[in-house]
Amino acid sequence: MSKKAIFMGTPDFAVESLKQLLQDGINIVAVITAPDRKSGRGQKVSMSAVKKFALEKNLAILQPEKFKNDDFLAELKSFKADLFIVVAFRMLPEVVWNMPDLGTINLHGSLLPNYRGAAPINWAVINGEKETGVTTFFIEKEIDTGKIIDREAICIKETDTAGSIHDKLMVVGAQLLSKTVTNIFKGNVKALPQDNTNLKHAPKIFKSDCKIDWDNDTFSIFNKIKGLSPYPTAWTELANGDQTKSLKLFDTTYKIDKLNHSAQIKIENKEVMFGTKDGWIIIKDVQLEGKKRMEIKALSNGFDFSEWKLI
Repeated sequence: MSKKAIFMGTPDFAVESLKQLLQDGINIVAVITAPDRKSGRGQKVSMSAVKKFALEKNLAILQPEKFKNDDFLAELKSFKADLFIVVAFRMLPEVVWNMPDLGTINLHGSLLPNYRGAAPINWAVINGEKETGVTTFFIEKEIDTGKIIDREAICIKETDTAGSIHDKLMVVGAQLLSKTVTNIFKGNVKALPQDNTNLKHAPKIFKSDCKIDWDNDTFSIFNKIKGLSPYPTAWTELANGDQTKSLKLFDTTYKIDKLNHSAQIKIENKEVMFGTKDGWIIIKDVQLEGKKRMEIKALSNGFDFSEWKLI
């Protein structure tokens, strides 16, 4: 009899892993995902990407509000799964992750032990890393600290954003996870403890963290914009007298001239440039407060940046 696994995940990033596991013949006996939520103006009920996919595959689906609920725990045990697999999901209580005989594993979007936390992809790009990757590890009490099973690295190019790295890691991670699960089921893994020295962290990012400080250097600002694109999105504020507007920045290039232009706005050859302490950020793709996302040339047709100041 083949060993059984339960998969836990919510967004598209997790769907790719579930798809790969099924494709490779892993016996997924149930899926656990977030409860359906009402959203939007019409308060329509929306389901997670993982639930939509699981329904297509006729998989058993559990959507607990509380993981310590006795009825949920009893139902979870009834599947007699050998392994739990977690991808892009919430924190689990020990009573859950300690349940299966082979343990509970997680796929994380960084090369652990670096970039533990909620936003590993964003922070790797923001910090100008040349490399990132994915890691599979056994879940333990402290978040993202368990023994490492497998890792796979990819390069971060100058043209990459958090969005493009997310999409690459989604595929690489799914393949690595399937390899890990297969080897666990074969009894062929050697998990190693993490080194906790000189770590880089990846805490949750809030809106206030996303505002650009134009007194910083050009490359730091360029990386920050990339690392927050397309979500949660870097932003700045423009002022014209008593009027202010926020501007989201999705795509930029840069020019370094080692001169201080902090918070200046320059329009040159139909290009809009925002000044830094050692150069210029050249604006390409934006969303002005109250408008749709668009290329800067389209926005400039009806919005005169020369009348505004960066604040």
